[in-house]
Amino acid sequence: MPRLLGVDIPNNKRVEFALRYIYGIGPARAKIICKECGIPESMRASELNEELINKIMNVVAQRQYKLEGDLRREIIGNLKRLSAIKSYRGLRHAKGLPVRGQRTSTNARTRKGARKTVGVVTKK
Repeated sequence: MPRLLGVDIPNNKRVEFALRYIYGIGPARAKIICKECGIPESMRASELNEELINKIMNVVAQRQYKLEGDLRREIIGNLKRLSAIKSYRGLRHAKGLPVRGQRTSTNARTRKGARKTVGVVTKK
């Protein structure tokens, strides 16, 4: 199982899809990295040798992608900043409500969690 940037990527998947297991690399970035490294589309992650792994690392460093821990820290910092300045978005994040203008009278179950019913519960 190849290890890139502290993440074990799956052996049996094609390299383009295996790279997506790294936080911060999506479909577009994975294609760019594979194209720049000259990795054929059909190559599996188990077939990667040290040379190709080093090429991938160099492309990521060259393009200065923020990945894994750095990216997570930046995102958390952005949310903390929004909460600290008491912006509307920051308050919605803090309360666990939808942030981008969705309706909340119905729906919004993903953000709000399961329904909390208030009332009398009869015992049998």
